[in-house]
Amino acid sequence: MRTIKIFDTTLRDGEQSPGASMNVDEKVQVAKQLARLGVDIIEAGFAIASQGDFDAIKRIGDEVEGPILCSLARAKEGDIKRAWEAVRDAKRKRIHTFHSTSDIHLKHQFRIDRDEALKRSVEMVKYAKSFTDDVEFSPMDATRTDIGYLCDVVEAVIAAGALTVNIPDTVGYTIPEEFGKMIKTITQKVKNIHKAVIAVHCHNDLGLAAANSLAAVINGAGQIECTINGIGERAGNCSMEEVVMALRTRRDIYNADTKINTEEIMRSSRLVTKITGMSVQPNKAIVGANAFAHESGIHQDGLLKEKTTYEIIRPETVGFHKTKFVLGKHSGRHAFKTKLAELGFTLSDEELNSTFERFKNLADQKKDIYDQDIEALVSDEVTKVPEVFSLVDMKISAGLHEKPKAMIKLKVRGKDKQRTTNGDGPVDAVYKAITAITGTKSKLLKYEVKSITGGTDALGEVMVSLEEDGKSMSGHGADTDIIIASAKAYINVLNKLEAKKKKLK
Repeated sequence: MRTIKIFDTTLRDGEQSPGASMNVDEKVQVAKQLARLGVDIIEAGFAIASQGDFDAIKRIGDEVEGPILCSLARAKEGDIKRAWEAVRDAKRKRIHTFHSTSDIHLKHQFRIDRDEALKRSVEMVKYAKSFTDDVEFSPMDATRTDIGYLCDVVEAVIAAGALTVNIPDTVGYTIPEEFGKMIKTITQKVKNIHKAVIAVHCHNDLGLAAANSLAAVINGAGQIECTINGIGERAGNCSMEEVVMALRTRRDIYNADTKINTEEIMRSSRLVTKITGMSVQPNKAIVGANAFAHESGIHQDGLLKEKTTYEIIRPETVGFHKTKFVLGKHSGRHAFKTKLAELGFTLSDEELNSTFERFKNLADQKKDIYDQDIEALVSDEVTKVPEVFSLVDMKISAGLHEKPKAMIKLKVRGKDKQRTTNGDGPVDAVYKAITAITGTKSKLLKYEVKSITGGTDALGEVMVSLEEDGKSMSGHGADTDIIIASAKAYINVLNKLEAKKKKLK
């Protein structure tokens, strides 16, 4: 049974999804969850791309133990040096450098020939090797590269010291049969391939990223590069949860597994969703809301008699909590804290007090409290940003023959401000009033509502994306009243934008 390494690039390639950017604190929070999940390598960013990426990599190196910490770097001395400066204090570190090898990239983007590309690749692997022994190299656009030349590049960079050679399907172009054959050819033709781990980094432009990655494993790959929820450039990356559970479920086929603690998969998925604002489709494999939902009477009958009739994975295996009653309005602080521990959360006293107070308010409104409700409350607490704007009070009036109107009172930098505004609907009126009070000029890009749990008293979650000065940011809010949740989400993202402005000054 082989052990396949999981290289998580949620914080680098995943963050390149439009609108999915994260601040330093959010990156650190995700990295801590990735460590609990048990990934082998965290690609925490592209150190030279921005000061924010550099700072995030440094902090993760200081605060997160377990996985190897990696920074991406182009095959340039400045990039590699900056990457080293970012990871140098981590206990375990890696530099991941790359250069294009396909003729289409070399001709149109780099305007150099194959010999020059190979030379640069070798020189920069050697340069990275002067800082750390753990160096990874990627021949970008490998799946559109001449296979003979690709093998030459792989052999040369391994000779130069690369311990991992990643074969990326940069544009999501290949198919499983073709990609598997490519990996097999590399294992057979590259003389020194035994000195390095073959990794794969597949994009999902044709919906084949997970299938291509698994085909590579069958043919000798030992590392899969992937992201939580499959987020990333364009159509995204290979989904971590899909390849991990495919390997775990079909060990009879792959004769391979990972070190992933699968019970942390759902929590990881929800955290990334809340921070990026990128919702998971209900029918998404493994982590979608319907992944373990059964409506068919035939399926329900089979499941009641024997669960394996229609479930190939136990929901608990991936941390998917069954709907059940857990806590109510009569529960005390000790019971609440114990439940948090059962769910894997550790809060400071201040966070616990704040979350417990909001839990009691929620319990007064809802008859039943579910695990998902508590996770949403905790997420609200741990992902909050400094409040420049906070909601003090709101009143909404609307009717069949009455124009919707919202009275909003906010605390703005310590002072109460109030405004009453009409709108096309209750939410529109609320957002116009908030905008008038705060004086912000943000453009609403996305407004999304979903129910966290079932029933008419369900805790509703709203996700909002705003754009200001060409920068987009997402926020969320949860409440049994969807209008209040909408206000919380809008204020949350405004506070994030204010925090970003302050940091840039």
